[in-house]
Amino acid sequence: MIPIAVPLLTDEEADAARAVVLSGWVSQGPQVAAFEREFAALVGAPHACAVSNCTTALQLALAALDIGTGDEVITVSHSFIATANVIRHQGATPVFVDIDPETYNLDCTRLVEAITERTRAIIAVHQMGMPCDMAALLPIARRHGIAVIEDAACAAGSQIRMNGAWEPIGKPHGDIACFSFHPRKVITTGEGGMLTTANAELDRKFKLLRQHGMSVPDTVRHNSSSVIFEKYVVLGYNYRMTDIQAAIGRKQLERLSELIARRRAVAARYVEQLGNVEGLRLPGEPHWARSNWQSYCIRLPERFDQRTVMQNLLEKGIATRRGIMCSHREIPYERANQRHDLRQSEIAQDRSLLLPVFPQIREEDQLHVTNCLKAELNRIR
Repeated sequence: MIPIAVPLLTDEEADAARAVVLSGWVSQGPQVAAFEREFAALVGAPHACAVSNCTTALQLALAALDIGTGDEVITVSHSFIATANVIRHQGATPVFVDIDPETYNLDCTRLVEAITERTRAIIAVHQMGMPCDMAALLPIARRHGIAVIEDAACAAGSQIRMNGAWEPIGKPHGDIACFSFHPRKVITTGEGGMLTTANAELDRKFKLLRQHGMSVPDTVRHNSSSVIFEKYVVLGYNYRMTDIQAAIGRKQLERLSELIARRRAVAARYVEQLGNVEGLRLPGEPHWARSNWQSYCIRLPERFDQRTVMQNLLEKGIATRRGIMCSHREIPYERANQRHDLRQSEIAQDRSLLLPVFPQIREEDQLHVTNCLKAELNRIR
C-alpha cells in the first residue's frame, strides 16, 4: 500500500524523546521553551507559544482577542471542521465565504460583502500549505478594524511574497498565526500546535490561558529557592505541549528545509507525469506563493465519479483522500444561516482528490500512482 502520508521520523527524534523521558521532566518545561524560541527564530516572529494542537491554538487566538457571543468571524467552509468549531466554541458565529478555485483559499473578492458591524476577525486558512492571498486580504481587514488570524495548520515552511520579499508563513502578517504538528503535516510532534505573533500582550495571554490561568508557571515554582503560592487569575485551559513532544519537534525543525525540498520535488514529478492528461486540473502556485506541498490536490473532470476513482486506486494499493471537506455540509452547521454562495467550495470537495505526498516516497511508487490514475481516467473515457 502506498499511503497518503508518512511522517519522516528517525533515530534522532527517538533519542531526543528518550533523553527527556530519562531526565525526569516530561511535561511543559525547558524543551518547550527551546522549541518556541527556535520556531519563532525560524519564521521571523517575535513570539511563539507551543500548545497541544492547532485546534487549541485557534481557540486561544480567539479567546485572547476576547471574541465571543454576538461576534462574527469570517472564514471558509472549505477547511477541516476545527476551523469552524473553534468559532462556535467561543460562542461566536462563523460566516462562510467561498474559495478561489485556483488556490482553494478564501476568495478575497468576496470578503467585503461578508463584513458586518459584528465582524471581529477573519480566519484566513493557508489550505494544504498554499498561502492565502494576504496582500489582498490584509488591507481590507485593516480598513475595517478587523483582526486577522492565520490558520497555518498545514503551512510550516511555506512562503509568501510580501512587500517585495519572500517571507515565511508564521512571521505574522496578520495578528496571529496558528500551526499544527499532526503526523500528516510537514513536521510533526505526534500532536501539537504553535501560535506566533508580533504582539507581546497576546503572547502573554496565550501562555496564561494554556496553563489554567496560573499566575506562576510550575517551572518557576520548582526552580525557586523560596516557597511560591500561585494564583489562578483567569478561567484558563490545559492546552500545554509536553517536553517529549517539543524535543521531537526541535529535531524536526532542523530538517524542515530538507523536507520541503523533497516535497517540492514530488510535486514537480506529478506535474511532469500528469501535466498532459486531458481535463485533469493540477494545483497551481501563484507567483507570490511558495507552497510546502503538504498535500497535492488534483481536480477530476466533471464526468468522473470521485468515490469510484478513489476506490479503484485503493484496490491497486494507492491511498487517496477526497477533496477538503465543507463544514457547512456537516450536521452541526446544516441549519446555520448561509448568507453566501459556496459553490466553488462544494465543487472542490466533490471533484478533487489528494494524491500521496511524503518526503520518502520512492520515484517508482509515485510513477505507479500516476500510471494507475491515468489508466483509470482512460478506462472511464
